[in-house]
Amino acid sequence: MITSDIWQAKELRLLIMAASLVIIIAGMKAASGLLVPFFLAALISVMTISPFLWLRAKGLPSLLAIFLVIAAVVIIAGSIGAYIGVSLNNFIEALPSYQDRLRSELGTVLVWFEARGFKVSERYFFELLNPGVAMDVVANILKGLSSVLTYTLLILFTVVFILLEASSLPIKLHAATSDPASSLATLEKIFTSVRRYLVLKTWISLATGVTVSIWLIVLDRNYPLLWGFVAFLLNFVPNIGSLIAAIPPILLALINTGPLASMLVGLGYLVINVSCGNLIEPRVLGKGLGLSPLVVFLSLVFWGWILGPVGMLLSVPLTMIVKISLEMFESTHWLAILLGSSASAEAAIKERERPSGRQAGEPGPSHAGHEEFPS
Repeated sequence: MITSDIWQAKELRLLIMAASLVIIIAGMKAASGLLVPFFLAALISVMTISPFLWLRAKGLPSLLAIFLVIAAVVIIAGSIGAYIGVSLNNFIEALPSYQDRLRSELGTVLVWFEARGFKVSERYFFELLNPGVAMDVVANILKGLSSVLTYTLLILFTVVFILLEASSLPIKLHAATSDPASSLATLEKIFTSVRRYLVLKTWISLATGVTVSIWLIVLDRNYPLLWGFVAFLLNFVPNIGSLIAAIPPILLALINTGPLASMLVGLGYLVINVSCGNLIEPRVLGKGLGLSPLVVFLSLVFWGWILGPVGMLLSVPLTMIVKISLEMFESTHWLAILLGSSASAEAAIKERERPSGRQAGEPGPSHAGHEEFPS
């Protein structure tokens, strides 16, 4: 009887947790317009807090240090917008004509099949082979970023207040929690893991974008800076980002010049992505993100559905935060293992088999380097 009551209590708890999760997801979906600027501000703060602390260490007042950091962010973002905005507008305006020309090119392929005796339904053929979808995806992501720019002041003010709060957060946690050391360790791990990923991934993506722009300029392709920026941006999207970034310039080269130019563009993308994604990135980022490849892909779909196109760019950092947070508590540590990679699971098994293994309530095994929380 007691066992049955315990089992029913566990079932009830599981149902309550599932219902709460559904409500939270629905709320995030409804509030995505507000959450996206906040998440962007938080990630910008993670990337700019090191320069901010460095300027403070040099003796500058907090407000002056923040002003210099924000000015640098505005100058960089404004420069990118000035160079990319015109190309983006021209591309979006010309997108319908590009899609019509793509449909015409696919029509010649259909005629080629029919000439060789293959009877193919024109409607199903165009539904199955519609590379213009990739152009729509890129355009929608860029439009999503453009819509976020309407919240520029909100994002900048949020960054300012986050940077101001960074120095006082440890003191507040020490006063507010019964176990400040554990809370600080959790925040420290989240902060260092996300910052390391963002900083290194940004440099790798920047190298990818610059190299793509140079290659397209050499080949005299249209919108080289735009496609370099798209390559930089979509390099943050796991698994499929580089592929999506390559399709539009390859198709434009096919439409405007012919198959040879298209093959040269595709070859350049292949070499660049293999060099940066398979050679440089694993060496710089280490063995990986500690996330399962399936989880990485599902997080791309999940956060993209909740937050829109920008959610695809934020999917990995947000999932890393969720995994690390789950890892900190004994009751949810098993979920963190399921989200992690096989290497993370093997490390957890070795940790558990050690005689002095992790005690209940202690933080889970750390896969990130140790850094001090900003103070």
